[in-house]
Amino acid sequence: MELRVLAVPDCPHLSLLLGRLAQVLPEGAREVPVRVVTTEAEAARLGMHGSPTLLVDGLDPFAPRDAPTGVACRVYRAADGHAEGAPSMGQLASALERAGMVRG
Repeated sequence: MELRVLAVPDCPHLSLLLGRLAQVLPEGAREVPVRVVTTEAEAARLGMHGSPTLLVDGLDPFAPRDAPTGVACRVYRAADGHAEGAPSMGQLASALERAGMVRG
């Protein structure tokens, strides 16, 4: 299982995502590589649906299949509907559990 974060330069929500990942991932797996993406072509090739994007084995577990790619800021919806700059702890835990990276 491979995790990677894609982000635009100076993404204001990157630290939020990385902090939440560190809390959800098991010890020893908390270092997630970050790739800085600067062009639309690179975003399309890598599957970046806005910044920050978490990829699990190359796929974004939070984007619909037809979601556009791009180098823009990304908004995630929490369970209560409010907008955040990263998936909630619960959303991350569920996605990583489905991928077999954490136990529920």
